Amino acid sequence: MLYRKYRPQVFSQLVGQEHVVRTLEGALSSGRVGQAYLFTGPRGTGKTTIARIFAKALNCADFGKKGTILPCNTCEACLSVNNGTSLDLIEIDAASNRGIDEIRALKESAQVSAPSGGYKVFLIDEVHMLTKDSFNALLKILEEPPAHVVFILATTEPHKILATVLSRVQRFDFKRITPAEMVTKLKSIAQAEKIQIDDLALLAIAKSSDGALRDAEVALTKIRSMIPSGPIGEKEVADVLGLIPISYHPKLLGFLASGDKASAVALIHTIHDAGMDLEHFTKEFISYARSALLSRVNPTLSASIEGPEAHQQFSALNTIDNEKLIKIINTFTLARSQIKFSPIPQLPLELAVMSL
Repeated sequence: MLYRKYRPQVFSQLVGQEHVVRTLEGALSSGRVGQAYLFTGPRGTGKTTIARIFAKALNCADFGKKGTILPCNTCEACLSVNNGTSLDLIEIDAASNRGIDEIRALKESAQVSAPSGGYKVFLIDEVHMLTKDSFNALLKILEEPPAHVVFILATTEPHKILATVLSRVQRFDFKRITPAEMVTKLKSIAQAEKIQIDDLALLAIAKSSDGALRDAEVALTKIRSMIPSGPIGEKEVADVLGLIPISYHPKLLGFLASGDKASAVALIHTIHDAGMDLEHFTKEFISYARSALLSRVNPTLSASIEGPEAHQQFSALNTIDNEKLIKIINTFTLARSQIKFSPIPQLPLELAVMSL
């Protein structure tokens, strides 16, 4: 799996979470390390990866030395975490260890010093899965943790965590990775692996991953296994992943802008006849039309959503005014809600085209 092979090992390799990295590096350089952290955000955005890098840095041989970059990835403590043999980093999956007995065992383990004599780091993944009694038991040790213990709680659903627990942790909110950031990372992986894939194909992978870099790396792994040789374009990515080619979105918007009803309806039939999900296509088309509208106000924001190439596409739509773009978005939003109830799936989209 490419996501394992290219998992970041130092803070500088991380993508899209600079606000988290700056704070943690500041804590390490100043020596003011907190005893409980909460990493929250969508899946695949680097929560566990950053937790492991932070755990390495805490027990790195260079920790406490001024002017050093942590972790060094050469000392015994760093290498043991990289190899998965560290006794100082205890990873717990709360989804399968959510009971009171497991938390009691954790409390007992926390009282014992770290084998290396440094920090003992407990990484509890999917912490929102703990039972209420387990949270109460965890709360006791979070109130007065031993000086050698650091807790890192990771979750995708922070609203399920007790307020009393939230009040005792430093919270970091991870953001979704933008398509532009993903394309840069995927391109570096493709170059290292000698995968012949163009930028539009990488953008299609990035947009299909909904901000989760891990999902994008898994998708690239799948594509490489299905197409081991030869150039990979947007069509090949769409075929392997079952995606709708992103080139369809500007085509349909262009037909609507010019009033070409025949071509717009023909494109809808092409999508339907190819067995693609019309509701999913409509959702993506609405997102594209929204980006076209945002480009009039904030080009940088729309480029981060659709990719830098989209700005030229949007510029070509200068014949369509904002009011019509808004009408297109509203009309297709209504059509999408009607697709699942329509006796003919493509009918709501056909009517949307006619009404526009």
